[in-house]
Amino acid sequence: MRASLLQIDVDEAESVDARRQRVASLVRRQTASDLVILPELWTTGAFAYESFGTEAESLDGPTYEVMAKAASDAGVWLHAGSIPERVTGGGLYNTSLVFSPSGDLAATYRKIHRFGFDKGEAVLMGAGSELVTVRLPETTVGLATCYDLRFPELFRGLVDAGAETLVVSAGWPERRRSHWTLLAQARAVEDQAYVLACGTAGAHAGVPQAGHSIVVDPWGEVLAEAGGGEEVLTVEFDPSKVAATREQFPALKDRALGVATPRR
Repeated sequence: MRASLLQIDVDEAESVDARRQRVASLVRRQTASDLVILPELWTTGAFAYESFGTEAESLDGPTYEVMAKAASDAGVWLHAGSIPERVTGGGLYNTSLVFSPSGDLAATYRKIHRFGFDKGEAVLMGAGSELVTVRLPETTVGLATCYDLRFPELFRGLVDAGAETLVVSAGWPERRRSHWTLLAQARAVEDQAYVLACGTAGAHAGVPQAGHSIVVDPWGEVLAEAGGGEEVLTVEFDPSKVAATREQFPALKDRALGVATPRR
């Protein structure tokens, strides 16, 4: 299976519409790939909080239209990153869109863990409540977004739902880049799954981005890693390695959650 992670540079001097068209053009070039992945909130920037309300759109808005067409033109599965989604009543969510090779909307995922503590995304956007997997011909994909990467229970839930490949769309800051790499490898090892984590380049509202999108195999080995700038990271991987790893080293079968009791 071949995947391309599009590490987009979010430049504030570029209009949102111009970026949509430019990214769509990049997607159309990935015809040799089975799966294309975009970062979190690449239309606005993950830290550009003041833009969330003004640039928010419905699920069938302009990003949907442009990305559905790009997926269909390229004939790829497209994780189109996430958008600030506006729902009826005015609420906002950080919502990912996944398109099939025919351009149909195959899945949406509202980010469960919102970053910011008592400001930013944490107070501006609602929290999702559902784990989401998508069945591709070669593998079952589990969806996560940025800050979700710090919460292993979410990924274990995705594995319990059948996920073999974990896709993380992110706008991760440069100052915590070491955590990005460490956590991507940790999620791969503990869940014996591939992790495909796609971040952004550039700066969001003055916050430098980590870049360094990464693909990790079920043993925690890094198969490919991007640099700090805009880049298309393409990698070939074998989805059957997940089952082979879980059979060879059956740690998931030894889980004892709920068996141990606390000492009083």
